[in-house]
Amino acid sequence: MDDLFGGAAPYYAKYRSRYGDPAIEHLAMTFGRDSTVLDLGCGPGTIAIPLARRVRQVLAVDPDEEMLAEGRRLAGKAGGIRWLKGDSTTLRDLPPFDHVVMGRSFHWMDRRAVLAELDELLPPHGVVALVGPTREDPQEPWEPVVRRVRDEFAVNTFTASSSFQATGEHHDEVLATSPFSVLDRAHYEEHLPYDLDAVIGLQLSYSYSSPARLGARKEAFVEAVRRALLAANPSGRWQRVTITEVLTARRPPRSP
Repeated sequence: MDDLFGGAAPYYAKYRSRYGDPAIEHLAMTFGRDSTVLDLGCGPGTIAIPLARRVRQVLAVDPDEEMLAEGRRLAGKAGGIRWLKGDSTTLRDLPPFDHVVMGRSFHWMDRRAVLAELDELLPPHGVVALVGPTREDPQEPWEPVVRRVRDEFAVNTFTASSSFQATGEHHDEVLATSPFSVLDRAHYEEHLPYDLDAVIGLQLSYSYSSPARLGARKEAFVEAVRRALLAANPSGRWQRVTITEVLTARRPPRSP
């Protein structure tokens, strides 16, 4: 689907949880202040904007013009970011970069092909970093309720040929058999409050229930989610535990 996140950009920017300063600092220390970092699948700049203050430059690349426009709006006059339209199939068209980071984007890609191409493009010291939920990420407390509504509206996930959804292989398993097989990881935990509007807005940030996917059914979907959530939890308030993993991958050292 060409318009995978159509209409989702403002909801993504407002309601998706941030990765938090400790995770961004971890990335900055890994990359180094004088580095140019590719943020592949940058969305509205969730990583690119805070990281740009800590490195020389971020190439913020995304295939969705709405996401790029939202990122530019949020970044304002902040420097150090180049917003570029592209995706994992256009890596050779980009300016040179020293490292690459991916947030909630790697799972959509043909991961092995991307890593093989990055092996050709990254310098010897180049790092591939993935930021996102852990393998044992706790289920969102509202997910069982919202899943039933998604089933009623028959909205499903999109899968790429070698994506996590298609193969079931976790990222660390793919990395372990790639040129970037030396792995290191760190975890950062947060407890975040969510109200009813935030939970509903979060649903509209997802590819499978984005405004473009729902089309004319958007308002009906929102109302169905609202009714189901309040029936299950009349307070309309939840507490969510998020665990962000920063997974960094390097090439093995070369034998002398």
